[in-house]
Amino acid sequence: MTTYVGAGRWTGGTLAGVFRRRDDADPTATAWEQLGGGVIAGVQAQAITVHPDDPQIVFVGARDGLYRSRDAGSSWARLAVPEGLQVWAITVHPHQPDIIYIGTSPVGVLRSEDGGDTWRSLAPLNQPAHIKMSFDCRVMRVALDAAEPDHLYIALEVGGAMRSVDGGRSWTDCAPDLMQFAERFPELRNRLQSDSEAEGMLDAHAVCTSAAQPRTVMIALRTGLFRSDDAGITWGNMDIGRFSPLTYARDIRVSPHDPRVLFACLSPAAASQDGSLYRSADLGASWQRLDCGIKARATMMAVAQDPRNAAAISCVSRCGQVFDTVDGGATWSESLLPKGVLDTYALARG
Repeated sequence: MTTYVGAGRWTGGTLAGVFRRRDDADPTATAWEQLGGGVIAGVQAQAITVHPDDPQIVFVGARDGLYRSRDAGSSWARLAVPEGLQVWAITVHPHQPDIIYIGTSPVGVLRSEDGGDTWRSLAPLNQPAHIKMSFDCRVMRVALDAAEPDHLYIALEVGGAMRSVDGGRSWTDCAPDLMQFAERFPELRNRLQSDSEAEGMLDAHAVCTSAAQPRTVMIALRTGLFRSDDAGITWGNMDIGRFSPLTYARDIRVSPHDPRVLFACLSPAAASQDGSLYRSADLGASWQRLDCGIKARATMMAVAQDPRNAAAISCVSRCGQVFDTVDGGATWSESLLPKGVLDTYALARG
């Protein structure tokens, strides 16, 4: 098994790139190598996806485009996406492994039908002008409903969520019902740099769907975790504050082993000195802290479960701490990425 972490230089980091740890032989291995040489050296990596059907194929989304390795990260090629696109999300179709989606900034979704060799843009998103931030909006995650893969959902930072029910030929805004929470509940009003108290309800970092319940969508926001049971039309608060004192949600993932199991990364804020990992066994009805015994020194940014071993789980803090368990969370080990890594964004195992 190989673990990958992607880092950028968006805030305080001085070292960016893709980092790899091979731990097939020793699941507690702590040696990290920065993948260098060729086109991948020093890229600001913000998305990593290992192909679910072939762990030798790895995709990296970066500030300057999209990259692919066919040998588990030893060599890389830059793929032919249009110039000027930052790639923030990479998703492989659940039933057709040659179909891949990427989410970008400026905001857009592209699709490949040949494993990444060629790309075409899906319909323009035509975002409503809900909010104005100091940076361009970006597609942080693309999720497909396994039962209805023409149903696509995207998480937007900062713009809430949108969906397509026709494979990306048209898009619908899913943010209005999210914004209503800020009007109804003062504790969900959150504003950092815009003129809207709904800003926190539009600051989306991840979205996922579960095969256990088609048309159910979960989204991770600055203000917590929210769920839609009607394909993104209306939303309900998952009330993560009942289970965790930390409610800033950076990542949410469905287990590849059990579609009812969710993992979520929770912290105090985008830039913080704490972070945690929670697990739900019932599609978010209840949550338990999984990472007991660790001490994150920064926001918890991403989580990944080993696709071949449900007991092996990793999570990463913003400052480059990688936490691993090989016994389902009973015990944890910590390893550090090289000095200078202070802006980790992506984590994958495969």
